[in-house]
Amino acid sequence: MKTTNLRHLLQAIQDEMEALQLWEVEPPSAEALASKQPFCIDTLEFTQWLQWVFLPKIEALLDKNTPLPSSSNIHALAEEYFKSLTVDSAQLLVLLEKVDQLITQ
Repeated sequence: MKTTNLRHLLQAIQDEMEALQLWEVEPPSAEALASKQPFCIDTLEFTQWLQWVFLPKIEALLDKNTPLPSSSNIHALAEEYFKSLTVDSAQLLVLLEKVDQLITQ
């Protein structure tokens, strides 16, 4: 059940990012994705990291039936990131908070 709910949330995040025009068609460069900094903060925007690193990593863990991280606090990062943007991120923040809750359960 947790896996199914998490998969639905990941899809809902993608859908919301697309609706907000935050979903990118072209991936960042391999160099940008290879950053050693947490969340690729030096090479990617938060939304790029979410799309190209976080979502695929969680999907891969679910696909392989590998244990998920013991905690997640993506919502706090997103909340801070979206403070400086003018997009209506309320629904996306709700979805990310639900992901944190599911992973941390």
